[in-house]
Amino acid sequence: MTTRHSRVAAAALLALALSVPLSGAAPAAQGSQAPSRVAYTSGLALPPPTGPYPVGRRALHLVDRHRTDPWVPTAGNRELMVSMSYPARGTSGSPAAYMTAEEAQLLLEARGLGGVVPAATVAGARTHAAEGVLPAPGRFPLVLLSPGFSMPRTTLTSVADDLASRGYVVASVDHAYESVGTAFPGGRVLTCVACERVDTSEEQAAVVRGRAKDLSFVINELTKSRQAGALSRAIDPSRIGIAGHSIGGASAAETMAADRRVRAGVDLDGDFFLHPAAAGLGRRPFMMLGAESTHSPGSENTDWPEAWKHLSGGKRWLTVTGAEHFSFTDLPYLADQLGLSDPAVPLSGERGWYITRDYAAAFFDLHLRGIPQPILDGPVAAYPEVVFRQR
Repeated sequence: MTTRHSRVAAAALLALALSVPLSGAAPAAQGSQAPSRVAYTSGLALPPPTGPYPVGRRALHLVDRHRTDPWVPTAGNRELMVSMSYPARGTSGSPAAYMTAEEAQLLLEARGLGGVVPAATVAGARTHAAEGVLPAPGRFPLVLLSPGFSMPRTTLTSVADDLASRGYVVASVDHAYESVGTAFPGGRVLTCVACERVDTSEEQAAVVRGRAKDLSFVINELTKSRQAGALSRAIDPSRIGIAGHSIGGASAAETMAADRRVRAGVDLDGDFFLHPAAAGLGRRPFMMLGAESTHSPGSENTDWPEAWKHLSGGKRWLTVTGAEHFSFTDLPYLADQLGLSDPAVPLSGERGWYITRDYAAAFFDLHLRGIPQPILDGPVAAYPEVVFRQR
């Protein structure tokens, strides 16, 4: 969800990243077959992680039996799909898929690209994680990730896997009925019912508050239950961070306001949708990293100046010259490989990835591990696109 979609060019694969229209979302599909997995045959590949650990991947189906789904009450309890990326003992497991063929097809069809890019091309993108591998010894900080409105959690896979390679357990969350397509157990593929209903600022705020409940529930399940098995034992519950893209960034801030267990947060180019913006975080550190064209101090229709006033901890307000709303996700990186880059976006997908990767990791390394990070102290020559605001 973003008020800036009209300024993002809908060119080729990059158009996949734009939110599905609020009308016309397909109904949830039911089926008896498990979602199909796709082999790495497309030639696409996500960027390799940069940390010392191999990366493991595991999917969790979590059910909050204390909440009814807000979008489809007749569905019963609130359900979430969570991809766990974590430091692994080795790479002997099966390669982890990027997404299912059904999810890729829904993503393409939502943008009218079903006949332009084959679903297998997107679903078959190579990741750098393995399924069926044990976590590395030790206890690691936990970071939660929430995607943009209508976007699947897979669009943040590169960030998740890179953090895992650096020694974080990462939980990427799909919020049921808020994605163009999410595969659930039993052959179900739930589509974006919320896209048909969210239009006003009050409804956008309801999405943020609902996601905050989802994310606190995920923390509970990962740290207080046996749902995650050995992964729970790999998590240090005293070191929890959170990040999100677009409305997922707003949800990160609201989760922090409601849940004192979260020590640090990052908003990737998302407005806050709640007023007062970014209130209730106390002195806990929070970083806003966004496109210069829409989130600089003089930009119209952004609530970041209001949020800045309410942040009092180790705060950062960084803008990236040449970036657009989805420069902080996987999709421009994949689009570049297909020769489908958006000419209206000066920043390459690869460069956007480097910036997102290094600044998010630096912020969590500083505030969850206490490791000094010079790139957070001010402008550096290696990242001339990154501008520090109101420091």
